[in-house]
Amino acid sequence: SGLQNRRLGVRFPPGLPQKAGVRPSRALQRSKLKKIATRSNRKNMNAKTETSANKLDPVLWLVIVAIVLGGVYANTLYASVTLIIRALVGVGVLAVAIAIAMQTASGKSTWNLLKEGRVEIRKVVWPTQQETTQTTLIVVVAVFLVGLLLWGLDSLLSFGVQAVIG
Repeated sequence: SGLQNRRLGVRFPPGLPQKAGVRPSRALQRSKLKKIATRSNRKNMNAKTETSANKLDPVLWLVIVAIVLGGVYANTLYASVTLIIRALVGVGVLAVAIAIAMQTASGKSTWNLLKEGRVEIRKVVWPTQQETTQTTLIVVVAVFLVGLLLWGLDSLLSFGVQAVIG
């Protein structure tokens, strides 16, 4: 399910215990071996594609840094140009840098994280206005009561210390 897809280290539950002397059929043994083989092949295929993509990532990050630094330098160089034009050019430079960053492994994983976060936010049940107001009032009253309690304890302790010190 989803947990295995995210590589969170979730393992499949162990099989049922077997009676002594009873062996599983050969067909069952073969199907288990095939599952294990396909899992290891998938891992090997993922590792190969990740390493080939990761070889180009440092170069892409250098290009991104160069683009951003070039945009900052151009902004200072053309300080006399209208602010709106410089802002639009800055947004364009940033868009190009983000587009290049999305081609890296880190950029793709960040994009996937944002998509999954958006799905999770849609699942949230937000409180109604009445629930929010009631909860806020409860918190305000609790803070006021704790403040009174701390003020009382502080006054009591300072009165006691003044009585002892004189």
